[in-house]
Amino acid sequence: MENYICQTSGVQYGESKDHPLQCTICEEERQYVNKEGQQWTTLNELANSKSYKNVMKDEEEGLFSIKTEPGFGIGQNAYIVQDGSFNLLWDCITYLDEHTINNINSMGGLHAIALSHPHYYSTQVEWAENFNCTIYIHEDDKDWVTRKSDRIKFWSGESLELTERIILQRIGGHYKGATILEWRKQSNNHGVLLTGDIIRVVADRNWVSLMYSYPNLIPLPTATVERINQKLEKLQFASLYDAFNRVIRNDAKLKVDFSIKRYLAALNGTLFDT
Repeated sequence: MENYICQTSGVQYGESKDHPLQCTICEEERQYVNKEGQQWTTLNELANSKSYKNVMKDEEEGLFSIKTEPGFGIGQNAYIVQDGSFNLLWDCITYLDEHTINNINSMGGLHAIALSHPHYYSTQVEWAENFNCTIYIHEDDKDWVTRKSDRIKFWSGESLELTERIILQRIGGHYKGATILEWRKQSNNHGVLLTGDIIRVVADRNWVSLMYSYPNLIPLPTATVERINQKLEKLQFASLYDAFNRVIRNDAKLKVDFSIKRYLAALNGTLFDT
């Protein structure tokens, strides 16, 4: 029996003798099936290939990114947020090896894992079992979980405080339960927002965008973007980190506000005439 991993999405499935016939994450308009067809692997196969390693980068005080090189699956970053004695893994990556486990344990291990949306569920259960911690997923996305576990806690409502300063905020959009992380960091009153690709920093770091599907370029409707904007207006943050190592280090709240106004103008037909 194996826990097979989709090579395109990087998401791991429950134990089975043979690989699944399809990946439910890929067979949906927010993702895609590889043009070569659905392909499968396992964590053991990835480790035995000696092709991959996880690289950790110090982003700022108390914040570290983790990325697999070369890229695997969707290729997202995960982050470790250190808030006092509490270590949180924000989002997840597929590859996990002894070096990564030892490195994180030297930092105090993990006390919780929180996910923005199903595309980054990856091998979350493997991570939770190795670090003996709970996984937090919004209940609106529970049907997308491909490997069940008692370690998964489905939370409800619009926000969840993991600590006094680390708050999960459900804003929806990309998925119904799409969640971002608000870190009310004390140093210099510098609030941080970790957004996965629920809010995506674009090539020009002064702007962000929001999409229903990024690979298939399907936008979000006006009403959804307006609702997200109302939620963001209540949050205080100076910097923003997305899932692909793109960062707005200063004035992030102002730049997100400008970006949403531009997005709505485009949807409403007032930004340009073409």
